[in-house]
Amino acid sequence: MQEKHLFEYAVVRVVPRVEREEFINAGIILYCRDQRFLGVMISVDEQRLHALCPLLDIDELREHLLAFEQIALGNKEAGPIAKLDLAGRFRWLTATRSTVVQASKVHPGLCTDAGEMLERLHGQLVKC
Repeated sequence: MQEKHLFEYAVVRVVPRVEREEFINAGIILYCRDQRFLGVMISVDEQRLHALCPLLDIDELREHLLAFEQIALGNKEAGPIAKLDLAGRFRWLTATRSTVVQASKVHPGLCTDAGEMLERLHGQLVKC
């Protein structure tokens, strides 16, 4: 039997008009300390976003979402936040903010493979 590891995750949300509090799930951020894993999986459903907010600049949104991915990867060119350790980057990515790209509250779970869990959560919460 494989050992289970504690992981934490948050859903990346696109909130085109923060004052309306309407959002579309666009990705998952998952952190597992034991497996030294921090991953982000993003999917943008442009059709749904245009239906929610026709004036949303999709190219600008993609840049912000790409920044989330680059910070998670620890790409040094992504700025000082990307130079933090895995836990620090996860905490920064999931911090409460009032911007177009936000993260849900952090949720815990147990897994044997963090990469597989990231894909599973992405399928359940974003691609559904």
